[in-house]
Amino acid sequence: MALDRERVLREAAALLSRRATASMDEIARAAGISRATLHRHFAGRDALIRALEEHGIARFGQAMDAARLDEGDAPDALRRLIEESGPVAAVLAFLFTENQLFEGGHINAGWSELDTRITALFRRGQEEGHFRIDLSAAWLTEALYGLMGAGAWAVHEGRVARNDLNHSIAELLLGGVRRSMEK
Repeated sequence: MALDRERVLREAAALLSRRATASMDEIARAAGISRATLHRHFAGRDALIRALEEHGIARFGQAMDAARLDEGDAPDALRRLIEESGPVAAVLAFLFTENQLFEGGHINAGWSELDTRITALFRRGQEEGHFRIDLSAAWLTEALYGLMGAGAWAVHEGRVARNDLNHSIAELLLGGVRRSMEK
């Protein structure tokens, strides 16, 4: 029987987003496979984390594609991005805090590509007059990541209903980035 790598990565991400220090044994159990099987496919925790990174980057890129970031006005595109990113938010929350991915000078180029796409969306919103210009597009990108990660954790902890999350993220972020029309 072939290993369903996608399912293993999904289960590992779900566990690690709740308990970042989970052991390989615990990850194997969560995925419904033996530790030996897990080690055959991922030589160790570092290899698993790197595979999760590739998985998260790919899934977030797919969410961006599905959100059609270049269509419509920037606030609507941002809402679509938040909606499409929901299923990968917990993985991203884990990866954003996984220090080993950002140490030693070698950072996966996929992160830069994702950042570039989101930052372009915020810049477009600024140029269209929808978003504040006193906050950099790079900062707004980081704020989006932070809200997505915090939201995923809040849902996991039962403090926020999953059905309310996307609306809550979008409205908090957009309420803070909208340019005031009052003078």
